[in-house]
Amino acid sequence: MRSKRVVMVIACVLILGLALYLVRSRRHADAAEEAPTQPPVVSTATAHTGEIANQLTVAGIFQPFQEIDVHGKVSGYIRHIYVDIGDKVRQGQTLAVLEVPELQAQVVGARAGVSQSQENIARLQSEVAREQSMYAAAHAAYVRLKLASDQQPGLVAAQELEDAQARDKTAAAQVDAAKSAVAAAQGQLGVARAENLRVGSMADYATITAPYTGVVTMRYADTGSLIPAGTAEGLSQAVVRLAQSDVLRLRMPVPEQDVPMVHIGSTVRVHVQATGQDFAGTVIRFTRDVSNATRTMLTEVDVNNPTLALTPGMYADVTFNLQEKPNALIVPASAVIQGDQPAVMLVDANDQVEKRPIVLGIASANSQEVTGGLNPGDRVIIGGLSSLQPGEKVTPKAAPEDLVNFQHQKAGQ
Repeated sequence: MRSKRVVMVIACVLILGLALYLVRSRRHADAAEEAPTQPPVVSTATAHTGEIANQLTVAGIFQPFQEIDVHGKVSGYIRHIYVDIGDKVRQGQTLAVLEVPELQAQVVGARAGVSQSQENIARLQSEVAREQSMYAAAHAAYVRLKLASDQQPGLVAAQELEDAQARDKTAAAQVDAAKSAVAAAQGQLGVARAENLRVGSMADYATITAPYTGVVTMRYADTGSLIPAGTAEGLSQAVVRLAQSDVLRLRMPVPEQDVPMVHIGSTVRVHVQATGQDFAGTVIRFTRDVSNATRTMLTEVDVNNPTLALTPGMYADVTFNLQEKPNALIVPASAVIQGDQPAVMLVDANDQVEKRPIVLGIASANSQEVTGGLNPGDRVIIGGLSSLQPGEKVTPKAAPEDLVNFQHQKAGQ
């Protein structure tokens, strides 16, 4: 009997506890239904007027402005080599000297030929003077006889007069012959001088000099090495490789779709990855030819490098401003809903969401120009656009500048 009473007490307690729990749960549900729903908080950015640029960033590589293998013009053994890799040289500086014994003999022979021709001309000129003297005497004798014969016919025998005339003409012919011999000797002197100049120039080639100011990037020969002439086909061997590095070519590929917007004089920003340098540059030249393999056009920027701080082979990031507009209406790129009809979500005067179609203009990595559909001062929503519906009540909150920049960076990635 007592156990039944205990069971009944426990059952009553459980029923009472369940009733209290149901009543409390009902009150909480009613309170939740009666409490107003708070509008979601959204981050906004204000459409504003400013400068925007459509930028292209490509990887470039530094190349020497000029780079050649320096050869000898004549064959010979290296007597002295004065440079090694990494040496800076000036234009005209001696790099190496070749030993060419047979060439020295040719130089001596050519000089002797010039001297011989000069002596021969001096001798022939003396012959001309002698012949001219003989001609003057013969001509004077003939003139005297001719004058006497004319004044007193029969005074001078006709045979004597004819002999004097013949001697006069012979002497004149000998003068002309002597002058011709001098002219021929002078021509021979010109040939001898040309040969002397040729051989002397070849001897000068035994001294190998730098064609321009630069840096020796490779050395191919040592003292005693036999260097074939640079004109010997198939046998040529360079002495050194020389690169002009005080001015570098920064070469980069421009994608096909951006080629029409690249021009001579276009300004670029260069960031050198290895040194951290940033500087401005100008497009100097491009190939005007799109590669079939890469669908890019090779473009070059000349970079002054007087201290040689930049080294050929280094990489750099090159940024082109393909299109620029100074007074554009700009919104964050992360605020734009892309599609067949671009749009933005904005907050109207009643703090309600409005989806508004827009017309896009220039796009940069972080910003977007809007040419139609928005006005300066409109509040556009950035982030969380997929969870919002037009007409929905929201609590707008201006995004801090650093958050807007973060959103820009995300959009640009």
